[in-house]
Amino acid sequence: MSADVRQLLQQLDIPSCVLIGHSMGGKTAMSLALQETQLVERLVSVDISPSPTTPQSGFPQFIKAMQNIHLEGKMPRSAARRLADKQLSAFVLEPAVRQFLLTNLVQENESFKWRVNLEAIANHLQDLLDFPEFHDPYPGPTLFLGGANSPYISSENYPDIERLFPCANVEYIEGAGHWVHAERTQDFINAICTFLEVSPSQT
Repeated sequence: MSADVRQLLQQLDIPSCVLIGHSMGGKTAMSLALQETQLVERLVSVDISPSPTTPQSGFPQFIKAMQNIHLEGKMPRSAARRLADKQLSAFVLEPAVRQFLLTNLVQENESFKWRVNLEAIANHLQDLLDFPEFHDPYPGPTLFLGGANSPYISSENYPDIERLFPCANVEYIEGAGHWVHAERTQDFINAICTFLEVSPSQT
């Protein structure tokens, strides 16, 4: 996935960028920064560290629940989302998390499907939870932005953060779990803007 991002930057003729990634996207962003430091001017990893993680937020259950959704017959997209939300609610209790998952429900021809490859994710979940081994650090400014109610950036991860990202700061947003940007959107934007040294009105 980091190779995909590298190729995209080349196609767009972007010599360096500010890279922000959440969860698996954060691992992808960190991996690219550690491999191609010149491509990443600044780095933000949202609620994930460079340490192997365990599925503490119910990811396997989320994947299984999404795989078991049944949407038969023609129906408007709004009706499909309501029906899928109702079916997910038995396994995914938090409404904000269900709404996030439902952003991956898309219409293709006259049926609905998930845009993500659920089978691949289910079969390779442990690979996604691990983190590659790197030896050379990323020297650029880095922000690890976690949810205060999430376990994915903890003091146990600080040694790996300090070793691989020596110019990193770790911050937490109160009242947020793993989906920091969805649960505390304005606080998330403010933290990013402070890190980038820009005003929220400029974003």
